[in-house]
Amino acid sequence: QVLLVESGGGLVQAGGSLRLSCAASGRTFSSYAMGWFRQAPGKEREFVAVIRWSGGRTYYADSVKGRFTISRDNAKNTVYLQMNSLKPEDTAVYYCAASDRYYSVVVTEYAYWGQGTQVTVSS
Repeated sequence: QVLLVESGGGLVQAGGSLRLSCAASGRTFSSYAMGWFRQAPGKEREFVAVIRWSGGRTYYADSVKGRFTISRDNAKNTVYLQMNSLKPEDTAVYYCAASDRYYSVVVTEYAYWGQGTQVTVSS
């Protein structure tokens, strides 16, 4: 069993910053990749960023590249998403997810999901 718990969401003005956290517990995570996804009302869930536990390789969606940074603390089994220069179009529920096989941008290749945290960016 894998449990993922996100925190750090909230309301921020455009241009501001937020830092999301995802605390993982349960199985050993050293071989997993962790991803952040988001879902805005009426839209499909979309990829934001991914990081490999081993080595820390990262990849970002074009829409957030240069503004968001994904990182991990292996000792704490926690993944972070630092979000800077936020825009109203970043408003969504943000989910972290874990994959035991894939370093991927595809929603269906992640087996474990958190409950989500709301991020609202006002203009």
